[in-house]
Amino acid sequence: MGEETTTLGSIHISPKAVATIAYHATLTSYGVVGLAPKNLAEGLAATITREPAHGISVAYDDEGICIDIHIIVEYGTRITSVAASVANTVKYQVEKAIGMPVKAVNVHIQGLRVSNAD
Repeated sequence: MGEETTTLGSIHISPKAVATIAYHATLTSYGVVGLAPKNLAEGLAATITREPAHGISVAYDDEGICIDIHIIVEYGTRITSVAASVANTVKYQVEKAIGMPVKAVNVHIQGLRVSNAD
């Protein structure tokens, strides 16, 4: 858990809070259709519960925060550009919101989806 100690006390930031910030930043990025489950067990759990950060995992380190994001990209977009855009947007939004450094944002492309022309 992310911690910071001040003169008034300590601040603890939950990984779920960071994952929710990353979730909203990811969905606003160009070319992202949605998030994908990390594995089969999470996929089954996502059908039962509706947790907003189901494709994101957050780990704290001495040097900062490591975030893994599993996304589905829109067919026809440049995959490397979308992944770089997601990584930059998530890093900026998380650092802006909580004030802790983000060490790494790993973007995993789980699939492509064709959007309807309608």
